[in-house]
Amino acid sequence: MDYFISTKYRTDKEELMDDFSIGGELLRDTLDKLEKINRWLGGNKVTITGLKKMLEKHPKEQQVTIVDIGCGHGDILRDVAKFGREEGYSMKLVGIDANPTAIEYAKTLSKDFLELSFETEDIFSEAFQKREFDVVLATLFLHHFKEEPLTRFLENTIKQVRIGIVINDLHRHKLAYYLFMALSLFIKNTMIIEDGLTSVLRGFKRKEITEMAKKINVQPEISWKWAFRYLWMIRV
Repeated sequence: MDYFISTKYRTDKEELMDDFSIGGELLRDTLDKLEKINRWLGGNKVTITGLKKMLEKHPKEQQVTIVDIGCGHGDILRDVAKFGREEGYSMKLVGIDANPTAIEYAKTLSKDFLELSFETEDIFSEAFQKREFDVVLATLFLHHFKEEPLTRFLENTIKQVRIGIVINDLHRHKLAYYLFMALSLFIKNTMIIEDGLTSVLRGFKRKEITEMAKKINVQPEISWKWAFRYLWMIRV
């Protein structure tokens, strides 16, 4: 654990969770604890806030298809389903993740949500990139990738959506790093501690998001949210 850290540049260090062969109780415990941390810090609400804005002009009686990429065990989509029910939207919700264990766990936890389905798929595959949706959600997902493949992915995703993309990702900041370091004292999961600190260092500065927006020729609709998150809305 580094006590003196620079956040000037994004790190290339990979996260343990990027190994899609990880499964079993370790993965389930990690996903459960990550959900609790994100709820406590208000992270899930950032995605719902963005989706609410994205759907402002969408007729509630007209079914909207929403895909969550890197869905993990499906906590974001269960929140979306609850939001949709409360607001009277007709929704078809699809969770995509490359880890088959995460997908099976998501299915188990989502049995009461008939509007949800989950699939194991590589979002960089040709088959996936030919699919179409109304909205794509990317929560704590983009920071896993380097800029070049990330830019190509966003360029293609814009072509796949009819309404837009809601991105909720980390703000790379020293204070965020040290706050998570302090929080890790109360976390009994070494994967979360190591990956959490790495995630902060793989996060973004506002100027980096703005530059990506320019490269894919979209307006940089970016807002800062607690706790050290950027909400980036891409409308088509």
